[in-house]
Amino acid sequence: MSSAPHFQRVALIGFGLIGGSIARAAKLQGLAGEIVTTARSEKTRARVMELGIVDQVVATNAEAVKDADLVILCIPVGACGEVAQEIAAHLKPGAIISDVGSVKGAIVRDMAPHLPKTIHFVPAHPVAGTEHSGPDSGFAELFINRWCILTPPEGVDAAATDRLRAFWAAMGAKVEVMTPDHHDLVLAITSHLPHLIAYTIVGTADELAQVTESEVIKFSAGGFRDFTRIAASDPTMWRDVFLANKEAVLEMLGTFTEDLAKLTRAIRRGDGEALFDHFTRTRAIRRGIVEIGQDSAAADFGRQHGALKKP
Repeated sequence: MSSAPHFQRVALIGFGLIGGSIARAAKLQGLAGEIVTTARSEKTRARVMELGIVDQVVATNAEAVKDADLVILCIPVGACGEVAQEIAAHLKPGAIISDVGSVKGAIVRDMAPHLPKTIHFVPAHPVAGTEHSGPDSGFAELFINRWCILTPPEGVDAAATDRLRAFWAAMGAKVEVMTPDHHDLVLAITSHLPHLIAYTIVGTADELAQVTESEVIKFSAGGFRDFTRIAASDPTMWRDVFLANKEAVLEMLGTFTEDLAKLTRAIRRGDGEALFDHFTRTRAIRRGIVEIGQDSAAADFGRQHGALKKP
């Protein structure tokens, strides 16, 4: 366990996969003197109490953030602005306010106007997850060797960003800092567009009249299984992501559509050389991902628990 906690009181608003994983990792590493949480559903709050992962489960967001040194919103991006407005008057001066959403420009636009000048606003995006959700889905090892991107707005105290960086690093994450808009452009191609494609392919398979649903399930090859795993992600979260980051997603979708048209023409013409050249180039990208340690024989989804140990 750490010699001293990074924060005396950490408040988690929302307790699904990410919130639950933060609580478990922070508890294991001794990063918080006290962890308090709340969730919109009474059923979820009751389950968190049963799990015994946190020190307190409270009924309201205002109660959760009282006296907290670090507040993390672990909720869909579409709800963050309203919650920021709700908790603003109850925030402790000097507290760090963050989130875990995969869109950052909209988070800054929606949250910043409501937050008092006495706090430090440092949005964050842990690039990690599984297709599972709910309070039982989290695990302490989720963030190990995964990136967490911090996107502090201009003028934010650098010391606050450094404190949050250290917190995420202690949970096993590799931390990068970039602007909100650049984050959204990068994630549009590396995360948001792949999810959109996965939802589309699985939906197309479901609508095929010539292939039964049982055949789609029974004869799923590795590629389709990967798509179904991604397409099983939380619908509310991804609805909000696409609406909040629509400009960057539409830009990447336009580029993808052009590339897809090129491949369509190559297949129609029987241009094997063009297909081979394209597949060779994309294969090199996969090798690069493996070489820098962003994938391994163990898939990101369903990685074995137990890799994060107490220091």
